[in-house]
Amino acid sequence: MTPPRHTAHADLLDELGRSGARLAATLGVLTDEDLRAPSALPGWTRAHVVTHLARSADAYRRLLALARTGAEPTPRPDADALARAVESGAARPAAELAADLHDSLAGLLADARAMPDGAWNATVTALAGWPHPAWFTLHRCWRELETHHTDLATGYGPSDWPAAYVSWALDDTLTALAARGFPLGRVEAPDLDRRWTLGPAGPAVTAPAHTLLAWLSGRSDATPLTTTGPVPSPPAWPLPPSRSWA
Repeated sequence: MTPPRHTAHADLLDELGRSGARLAATLGVLTDEDLRAPSALPGWTRAHVVTHLARSADAYRRLLALARTGAEPTPRPDADALARAVESGAARPAAELAADLHDSLAGLLADARAMPDGAWNATVTALAGWPHPAWFTLHRCWRELETHHTDLATGYGPSDWPAAYVSWALDDTLTALAARGFPLGRVEAPDLDRRWTLGPAGPAVTAPAHTLLAWLSGRSDATPLTTTGPVPSPPAWPLPPSRSWA
């Protein structure tokens, strides 16, 4: 994967804006009671998911600031601190939750649009410890928005994911799986007219691209897939990308 050019930055930021707008429309009709209901993520309500998205956007803003200035604007919260922030934030009313997410995403988009071109290639580090260029932060945010919109369990499903997102996320996921020796032989998405060879052995899998991504991301089981044999269970997702970033 090569760093996106300036026009690609603009296109991706537009995609993030549209993802955020779709999510805002969903939140706009949810009541306090709706947000206290369980999400598709075990142990989390919908309010937990929304709070997690807001705090994730804040974390991405911090990484962009680091890339831009060479120093993080505030100390980075560790995993325990983030978990506490999600837990405490999930108790807020619906309007406050929606406003928090809106403000965090708007701030991230504003910071990204103001980034100097030369700062996008600066190396930053995910909380899990793996490094990546600052521009990959935008892809991470895109993945969070689309995946967790589905996790709200309000009717927005994998078939609603934008084709551009599915194409990127599927390619990124399969590249990472191939590098880790995941025991699939071939994956085919006829609707994209794309095929991936992961290894010399293992079953072949065919399905629409969004169905493949839903399975690989743990958002559906293997039932809708067409396979040439039993398929392995995908590992926890998302995987750190297997890229040299060179």
